[in-house]
Amino acid sequence: MTDAYDPPLLGTRVLDLTSGPMTAVGRLFADLGATVTALNLRGVTGDDTVGPTVDGVPVQTAINRHGMASVELDSATDAAEFERLLAESDILIENTQPGSSAEATLAVREIRRRHPSLVILSISDFGRDNDYKRWQATTPVLHALTSELSRSGIPGREPLVPPADLPYQVAAAQAAVMTMAIYLDRLRTGEGDLIDFSVLDGAMQTLDPPFGSAGTGSAGVAVSAQARDWNSEQLRYPIIPCKDGHVRICILAKRQWRGMFTWMGEPEEFSDPSYDKLGKRFHSPALFEAIKKFCSDKTRAELEAQGQQHGVPTAAVLTLSEALTAEHFQERGFFRDVELTPGVTAPVPVGVSVIDGQRASALNIDGQAASPTGAPKLAARNRGGQGLPLEGIRVLDLGVIVVGADTGRLFGDLGADVVKIEHSAYPDGLRVGRFGSMTQPFAAGHRNKRSIGIDLRSEEGRALAHRLVEVSDVVLTNFKPGVAESLGMDYATLKDVNPGVVVVDSSAYGPTGPWAKRLGYGPLVRAAVGFTNLWTYPGESETFCDTVTVYPDHVAARIGAVSALAALLRRERTGRGGSVSISQAEVMLSHLAADIAADALQRSGRTRTDEGHDYPWGMFSTSEDDGWIAVTVRDDADLQALRWVLGVPGDGPVGAEQVREWTSRHTRLEAMERLEAAGGPAGGGVGAHQPPPLDYSHARLEAMERLQSAGVPAGAVLHAHELPAWNYYEQRRAFREELHPYGGSTPYMMENVQVHADHVADPPLGQAPLIGEQTAEIAAELLGLDADQIAALHEKGVLETIQPDPVPQG
Repeated sequence: MTDAYDPPLLGTRVLDLTSGPMTAVGRLFADLGATVTALNLRGVTGDDTVGPTVDGVPVQTAINRHGMASVELDSATDAAEFERLLAESDILIENTQPGSSAEATLAVREIRRRHPSLVILSISDFGRDNDYKRWQATTPVLHALTSELSRSGIPGREPLVPPADLPYQVAAAQAAVMTMAIYLDRLRTGEGDLIDFSVLDGAMQTLDPPFGSAGTGSAGVAVSAQARDWNSEQLRYPIIPCKDGHVRICILAKRQWRGMFTWMGEPEEFSDPSYDKLGKRFHSPALFEAIKKFCSDKTRAELEAQGQQHGVPTAAVLTLSEALTAEHFQERGFFRDVELTPGVTAPVPVGVSVIDGQRASALNIDGQAASPTGAPKLAARNRGGQGLPLEGIRVLDLGVIVVGADTGRLFGDLGADVVKIEHSAYPDGLRVGRFGSMTQPFAAGHRNKRSIGIDLRSEEGRALAHRLVEVSDVVLTNFKPGVAESLGMDYATLKDVNPGVVVVDSSAYGPTGPWAKRLGYGPLVRAAVGFTNLWTYPGESETFCDTVTVYPDHVAARIGAVSALAALLRRERTGRGGSVSISQAEVMLSHLAADIAADALQRSGRTRTDEGHDYPWGMFSTSEDDGWIAVTVRDDADLQALRWVLGVPGDGPVGAEQVREWTSRHTRLEAMERLEAAGGPAGGGVGAHQPPPLDYSHARLEAMERLQSAGVPAGAVLHAHELPAWNYYEQRRAFREELHPYGGSTPYMMENVQVHADHVADPPLGQAPLIGEQTAEIAAELLGLDADQIAALHEKGVLETIQPDPVPQG
């Protein structure tokens, strides 16, 4: 660690009672500089570990807990010591099972009463305030209930569970953002809070939210409206066979198509100007076949280099081992060999954010400091009375597409004043179609923001933007490296404008290294880091199924947001801001960290000790059309519960075929019984009414509810449009409808509650703006310009306001 590096959470004290995969939250805080104490409170803390397990070492748990102080106490005999630790802590994290004796013993409500300044993150699979609180989750169950599985896999086959434990990894990032926002607010109010955090909520909001912002390839269509169509999906972010493997090519913008057209030698059959349009290209199998033929005799390296030269985003589909040995990741030093336990050394990530040019990692921190104190700039700002933790913070948002949209929206949903700077000459890629209208993905990603149209290409425009920086706390960017510098909106420039500003820069591969200036989208990043190659059916190496997902954009946005909030907290004690840099590729690799470490350990001669079990675990079809349910039996207790549900006597084995028969047949019989009980006709004769077709539409839900009631982790594979009406999400107030004035007559479905906490209100109802919709308002309020000055700047094109499209009549 260099002398110039000041870890942003240095002095923040976290008491972590969690076990299992959500220990990832404590890891994020520790890498940002917090002192995290892993407390094993007997009678409260569980004993869940996370693998893979190598020579008895649960690798993910070892990574999450590496370098942390560990304390063991007994809840019955060490109450005084536990009270001392609580009194000295800023944040408490726990994940007792709702309804358990551990939950009753810990009694977080009572802790909150005794320690009102403590911020308590209370984690459970399904939350603690609803009828589903005692349900059990696993990775496939969470994927099913977020709707991710309904979009993963080849139609007609079982849904394909994505690689890694993504639901928990991304939910940890969401939990960290919400906790840090409330902790930052505590500095000016003195009041802590209790967060009821559901892993399912966090996974739904952060992995691939069905009603969130969507990528450019969605062409303005909401994720919830995108059906699983494996063939057409290949045209969106196509994966092309080549001489030595596969490459993925993204041809989204007109300029990218023109580059591809030139690269291919300007073939006459595709010279029609209609191919400039995204929709035309997506619906042209002939074009896809021509590109395949063009690539067939070239290597991955040749296609990558030539694609980049022609401005066509191109990436080789690498295996994970190929990615890890790539020069880019070697040069950036993302992995370091670490002794996880005595004698067991493996490569682990060195932090997923770079702050002030240094990797934010506990591996780079020496010593600790006192709790942050000093002149609290934030405390001097008045809260607006909305009941939101980030009121009084101003964010300048230059972000684009999904990661840019979501980072700013998180701040806006939590009460910050978010000002989006944009211009029609270089529009946000989410703005498809006419600038005077609105789409659901843009409305979802840019709600609770105001827009000012400024031409940053002009010197006068940049001067106006710098005046906005003077009165702002955070600047968000996610341009290709070098663009922010050319616009005068990089940290090196802005720190002289406002020494207290925090600048977040997010990019595909990071600002340094051989791949830094590559054109990158999420699908290209997934290909380059080995994720696409892993997202295939076992033994079928070319069944790439990662197309209909926006991962890792949404979670990368959370990593950027929590890093920015931590930097703001550091500003409370130092008075200075800082720079934050996020690489989407490294965020993704961090989610594979345990598998990478386990593979390295096995290659060094160690033995994997957790592979294989005889419990039913998989996707099972139900009596519905394309109906599936994930059933995941973890241990003997789950197996006994499954026997009870299936009616299998004794203690004999239960196989996958028995589960499959039950999900497909038993629910059908139940449907028939319901029909007969309702008085429906049982048969036909002369003159008799024919029975209506049986309704199996709820077979998945009923099978899931029966299994979960017995304690078996099970999840119906929900389609996106089904989420808002499912009772769990209704009870958690997860969604709301909004009629946008520029979006037509049909309301948009939107996410609603981001955090369930005692003192945090639901997100405001500020609707996503058109380009420059609030230009005059912001120019007057924040720049002090009068009406004549604003009009003159509009006339010169320095400022811009787009007028809405006319409302159709009659």
